[in-house]
Amino acid sequence: MRVSADSAMRLAAVYACVRILSETMASLPLVLYRQRKDGGKDRVTDHWLYQVLAKRPNRYQNPFEWREMLQGHLALRGNAFCQIITDGRGEITQLVPIHPDRVRMELLDSGEYRYRVRNQGGQEMLLPRGQIWHLRGLSSDGLFGLSPIELARESLGMALAAQDYGARFFNNDAKPTGGWIEFPGTFRDQEAKRVFRESYQAAQSGANRGKVLVLENGMKFHEVGVTNKDAQFLELRKFQITDIARLFRVPPHMIADLDRATFSNIEQQSLEFVMHTMTPWAERWEASIEADLMLDGDELEVEFDFANLMRGDAASRSAYYQSGIQNGWLTRNEARVAENLNPIDGLDQPLRPLNMVQEEDAQEVDKADEAQEGEPAELLGGEGDDDQSDGVQAPPEPLRQRLRRLVEANAGRLARRISKKAGSGALALSLAPTDLELIASALGRDLAAVQAWACDLPIPLNEAALVAALIDLGTHE
Repeated sequence: MRVSADSAMRLAAVYACVRILSETMASLPLVLYRQRKDGGKDRVTDHWLYQVLAKRPNRYQNPFEWREMLQGHLALRGNAFCQIITDGRGEITQLVPIHPDRVRMELLDSGEYRYRVRNQGGQEMLLPRGQIWHLRGLSSDGLFGLSPIELARESLGMALAAQDYGARFFNNDAKPTGGWIEFPGTFRDQEAKRVFRESYQAAQSGANRGKVLVLENGMKFHEVGVTNKDAQFLELRKFQITDIARLFRVPPHMIADLDRATFSNIEQQSLEFVMHTMTPWAERWEASIEADLMLDGDELEVEFDFANLMRGDAASRSAYYQSGIQNGWLTRNEARVAENLNPIDGLDQPLRPLNMVQEEDAQEVDKADEAQEGEPAELLGGEGDDDQSDGVQAPPEPLRQRLRRLVEANAGRLARRISKKAGSGALALSLAPTDLELIASALGRDLAAVQAWACDLPIPLNEAALVAALIDLGTHE
């Protein structure tokens, strides 16, 4: 069988694998980042490269069609090409795809290379490497990618031969060779034999197939008993599907081959498809974009977002968000945005478990506890404390001192947190409602009393003044 990238697409398994790879790559959101000094990332949408890659790659195609086409070229031929069209400022305005079969690479004596491109009219043009964006698959020389179809042409040729054989088999009423006719006499000459054979075939094929056969002169029909089972036809067809899935590294269940699929392993195979199949393709795209399309001064990072492929079911996502929110590494608004919900005011602060504090805050609490080591148990009150007011026993003086030190440590933490959110300099004349709720919860005060306390704060209010005011609020009886 003669095998090419186009003829291989006649196989349903090849078409399914190429379609899965192409559509999955085309559906991944492409994100452009700029690194921050604190290690974070900021999304960039106003850069010319983002407009080309994610909005309008050329005047013929949208981003999905463009990436789907290029990934199809990579999967079938191992190479994908685009002509780079720039404006007067050197910024890329269009990436026009070129069919790989119309591109040849030429090595120059200087060690450089160029591309010879044949247009649809048959005319050739020479383009330097700076005007061609070349996406390579697995390569043996670093210049040109290897075609998976050419490397596996024997296996694919066997699959095509089996497919053509099956078509002929059922085209002949599921009889591989039909049969043969026994004739006790002899034909007058070769012409008579030919006329008989053609008249017989005409009477038993096409619209006449299945009609009663009438033989003369003692002729007998003998049917050939070759079956598909004898030729192991079905086993070969099943093996070829698995072999093609192996070639493209696509899980068989994704091309509707469920012979070895179970409810327990399909989810794991889907995750492996993302990790071991699509991630290398995405890395290949990202590395090529950053190396060949970005200018030297562009400190940007390209990334394909796999979040949608890794979402899982509703129960798994709920457990993921719950863990992140409760442990403080995910805010409630970030979880809402991930679920395509609008943010809500007041949900931008990360939560922190009550039994966990930052290291610097824990050191302050430890110092306060160390200062009380060795104090007698009578600090906590008990027998011998007769000083009562309105039927309520007053805490002893050592306990008051310890309470004040704890309030001072708590007030310092609250002031730092509020000041950090407000920025440098004096704080706002009035604290935010969320700040007042935080103060009331931390100091065990009624919210109405805290609101009244906030109205009497000094102006301007800096961090030191806020600490003093919080201590006064926490120790006021």
